[in-house]
Amino acid sequence: MKRYYLIVKGKVQGVGFRAFTQQKAAQYEVSGHVMNHMDGSVGIEAQGDEQKLERFISAIRTGSPYSSVEEVTTEDKEVLENELSFSIRY
Repeated sequence: MKRYYLIVKGKVQGVGFRAFTQQKAAQYEVSGHVMNHMDGSVGIEAQGDEQKLERFISAIRTGSPYSSVEEVTTEDKEVLENELSFSIRY
């Protein structure tokens, strides 16, 4: 089990990117959350099985149909034991 904090830069706001992220989290059984940042980037905390998490991050790097991902940075985070779902934060 791993947990990462991702910062996604590019055209990722106003294009359905958070909903896309939530869909991919469900597909790959990843928990955590996604939220827009004031600087135009999107922040994601994602936790799950390491192989599924890598596939999730790969999908995030590719982006949604209307987004244009320019950069994704990742940082290790401490695993949260009781987190069961993935949410969009506002």
